[in-house]
Amino acid sequence: MRFLAAVVAAAALAAGPAAAAGADKTYEQLKLLVDVLGFVADNYVDEPETQKLIYGAATGMVRTLDPYSQFMEPDLHREMKTETEGQFGGVGLRLTLKDDWLTVQTPMPGSPAYRLGVLPNDRIVEIDGAATKDMSMPDALRTLRGAPGTKVKLKLERGPEDGAEDEWKTLSVEITRELVKIESTLSMKLDAGIGYLRIAEFSAKTADDVADSLKKLRKDGVTSLIIDLRNDPGGLLSAAVEVASMFIGEGKLVVYTQGRRPDSRQDFAAGPKAPYPTLPLVVLINGGSASGSEIVAGAMQDHKRAVVVGERSFGKASVQSLIPLSDGSGLRLTVARYYTPAGRSIQRDEKNKTGGIVPDIIVPVAPDEEAKLYAQWEMIYAKNAKPRSAVKTEEMVRDEALDRAVELLKARAALETLTRQE
Repeated sequence: MRFLAAVVAAAALAAGPAAAAGADKTYEQLKLLVDVLGFVADNYVDEPETQKLIYGAATGMVRTLDPYSQFMEPDLHREMKTETEGQFGGVGLRLTLKDDWLTVQTPMPGSPAYRLGVLPNDRIVEIDGAATKDMSMPDALRTLRGAPGTKVKLKLERGPEDGAEDEWKTLSVEITRELVKIESTLSMKLDAGIGYLRIAEFSAKTADDVADSLKKLRKDGVTSLIIDLRNDPGGLLSAAVEVASMFIGEGKLVVYTQGRRPDSRQDFAAGPKAPYPTLPLVVLINGGSASGSEIVAGAMQDHKRAVVVGERSFGKASVQSLIPLSDGSGLRLTVARYYTPAGRSIQRDEKNKTGGIVPDIIVPVAPDEEAKLYAQWEMIYAKNAKPRSAVKTEEMVRDEALDRAVELLKARAALETLTRQE
């Protein structure tokens, strides 16, 4: 710490008087932290662990920034890297902090939590009987993850529908951990030449998976497409830009990021030629669609390339950089925010009711219906058999957003036929 303060002061002196003044203030603040560490180390009733104190200070420092910036101790940093490689032991939940509550951003398709009907925006109030109100995100993730086959008990709170006056409901579930594999895409041909493509997450392989799916769908005679981004929590910026570029060409802007400095803007544009520049599209989103999925939906909407259907998206516009540290720990730091091509901020602002992607056509879905939809989206695969839903046909509920998308594409095809006849 003393070395860091000295470096800051020396750099500022070299830069000039104004910078030096700022460095003096920073040095005083750093000295306060060093003084606290010294007093604790010398006078605390029990012998403290210095590393634990340092990790605690780093965790607390970063937690004051936003819900997405995070200091990760070596174990958690390793777990995160394992997840980005495609699989980990756990229950399959993407989490965030919302109103200071540990909140489900989305369950991962096919995961144990997904199959049990855990919903986006469910609050996790207890994990194995321990209250989560003051639990840090790293501690929560560490508690939820574990060896496949072990169990974890969750107490959830589910809010009422928008505009309803019902009270929050409490639910208790016991989830058996599994080896959670991140599946990138799912595709199929619907009726009337309509293709369906669901993107679960934007990983390093997503663009290739989407390209392969589109080739297969076109070979099967698909003439229009529904891209389902519901409950897609995002992922790699590059993957989202690549996917959007398959439908938006001519070097058009897909998204831009803006950091704190005025000159930190970065533009991410499509290539000169899109493989599918005129394929009729409908994009589905909901409250679990975040980050990368919002980038794709926002670009499609701004360029009038697709009709966006569903519910307002989550509104996560923060760009994180993952910084490895010398002892194996890591820092995930928010360095910029996303903006759509038209300059709209994706970041959700509940106070002013802005942010997120608002669909062109809003199709509200009740939470109970959404839980049933999640269950029937689960696909069962067997050798020499077509994939089928895990839910029996007679127990299925109507997917109103998907039906609306199909109706729109059918109507468009009918209008084109009339135009040709004239």
